[in-house]
Amino acid sequence: MKKTYTTILAAVLILTVAGLSSCKNRGETRKQKEISEVELEALEQKIEENVYPLPTSAEVIKKLTDLDLGYILGATNPTENARNYVESYNRSVNLGVFGADLSYATLYNMQQDVIDYLAAIRTLALEQNLSKIYDESLYDRIKANFDNRDTLVNVLTDAFDRTYSYMVDAGQANLALLMVGGAWVEGMYLTLSVSESGGHLSGFESTILDQKKSFELFMELASPHNTDPLVARILTTMQPISDIYASLGTSLTMENIEALKKAVNGVRAELIK
Repeated sequence: MKKTYTTILAAVLILTVAGLSSCKNRGETRKQKEISEVELEALEQKIEENVYPLPTSAEVIKKLTDLDLGYILGATNPTENARNYVESYNRSVNLGVFGADLSYATLYNMQQDVIDYLAAIRTLALEQNLSKIYDESLYDRIKANFDNRDTLVNVLTDAFDRTYSYMVDAGQANLALLMVGGAWVEGMYLTLSVSESGGHLSGFESTILDQKKSFELFMELASPHNTDPLVARILTTMQPISDIYASLGTSLTMENIEALKKAVNGVRAELIK
């Protein structure tokens, strides 16, 4: 989906430039400048670098609400933990974790939790000067659309896209990857937390397998940066999940789900401590 989006966006930009050029030179002999495949790929790459690379936690949580799976009280990372995260590694990882928790609270209409998680995110975002993205206006947009989950997903996804883009533009691509990793782990943790009630529901297995694709994409994006000590740290921490996924096929048994849950729970405990 992200790849399709960037390809379309690149095409739109190219057509826009061509259109402006055509207007400017109206009356003259019109000449089309061909853009080579290499130039197109370079443009797509530049766009992709500034777009959140995985399905966001809001998109993941939306699937749980579509399955009519209930909200689990106490499942999310307590907001009080925000004050414990003082290192760049922990702050960035848990910026992603709290982003997933914000999505969970938002899409289940837990208004007080939404307020609390926005405050926790602002606490962590101060270091990266990102708190303005999670200000009062974001809560106002959420509050105005509590009855429209599709709009809520768009609102949250926009915030996460802006966060990722800002960090990459600020030369903090390594921290952006930590945020994406933290969000993935928390989204998967919340997904698996409802497996006891949803393990036999149609669509639940596909939701977990979709997360496998997202995990593989994250590893593909992060692995080239493994010389960075912070990225290397999260890759090492997430290795138990990678080991479980390597043993899975195209379908899941309850034993597979339980093994994956154990691995994810262990990784998540390490990330939020």
